[in-house]
Amino acid sequence: MLEKIRQEFEKRFGSHGDIRAYFAPGRVNLIGEHTDYNGGHVFPCALTLGTYAVARKREDNKLNFYSMNFESRGIVESDLNDLVPTKEAGWTNYPKGVIWAFEKRGMKLPVGLDVVIYGNIPNGSGLSSSASLEVVTGLALKDLYGFDVSMIDIALIGQYSENNYNGCNCGIMDQFASAMGKKDNAIFLDANTLEYEYAPVVLEDAKIVIINSKVKHSLVDSAYNDRRNECETALKELQAVVDIQTLGDLTEEEFEAHKDAIKCEIRKKRAGHAVYENQRTIKAVAALKENDVETFGKLMNASHVSLRDDYEVSCEEIDILVDLAWATEGVIGSRITGGGFGGCTVSIVKNEAVDNFVSTIGKAYAEKVGHEAEFYVVDIGDGAHIL
Repeated sequence: MLEKIRQEFEKRFGSHGDIRAYFAPGRVNLIGEHTDYNGGHVFPCALTLGTYAVARKREDNKLNFYSMNFESRGIVESDLNDLVPTKEAGWTNYPKGVIWAFEKRGMKLPVGLDVVIYGNIPNGSGLSSSASLEVVTGLALKDLYGFDVSMIDIALIGQYSENNYNGCNCGIMDQFASAMGKKDNAIFLDANTLEYEYAPVVLEDAKIVIINSKVKHSLVDSAYNDRRNECETALKELQAVVDIQTLGDLTEEEFEAHKDAIKCEIRKKRAGHAVYENQRTIKAVAALKENDVETFGKLMNASHVSLRDDYEVSCEEIDILVDLAWATEGVIGSRITGGGFGGCTVSIVKNEAVDNFVSTIGKAYAEKVGHEAEFYVVDIGDGAHIL
């Protein structure tokens, strides 16, 4: 794959100079959804799917972007003096946002660059193609220009650019998983403090299977920011009666004792999800450490119910996939993953049941919704790296 991208780069921009290559993965979150911006825990892992970048510094201020995924757009030209998000810039708003965020931290690019991008994360699938693009850009800038930033800094810069340049108020999870992933491990991350530990995902007789509903969502245009605002308001109401910094500071019992301080039923449901999902994530990681995959699966199922009913970020097609999974032999757990409003489900499926899982659900889903789903039996890969 890399050779193909490099050839494309040489075709577009010539073969001279110091051409370098990078990769940053997408992620799937096993449990802990919409907790990262509520001061809770998340449990994502990096995938072997992701975004490749081949890049070279220029001698002027020009920025030239080419994506093999959007060939019809051709080379999208920009300039270091023109780091303003525009509709016309399309996908290049993500790498431009990272360059802008580096500059905000005092790391101004002395010269522009040529870059060719190729991603094999399905667009709009909820597997963090945008975070992967941000992180691969950050890694390229660190390496090409010699900036002194850590991989955690790159994750934070990616989040900052998505919040402030692209207008999506996302938490840190996606960029952190892409930057800091580790093969065969998920990351147990406290999104409030950024304390983290790697937890081996040892599924001796099971596989992680992602199903792409092929229903696209765009978090910037969706109710994502509304959910965040609802939680922030609920937190302020709770802070009037209990000494907390985030919703993640509450146990289930503490929430139940104080929830009537929240003056609106919808906000109560949103905050309730944030508190209970955080506790589910802590319990799920403890279960995995004990090799208790069955309990992990039950907590995944409970997570989906909460995301469907209390946080209301599921949709009909996703619910159909999860219901079909729950009814299929050999499924240990299944839930929506990612921001919601479409995208993917993640399931843990016993090895001997995987083929039947794919064929049974694939057929039933196509009959129910009129289009096919895509299935990925995934491996957990490393975080972003120079190739």
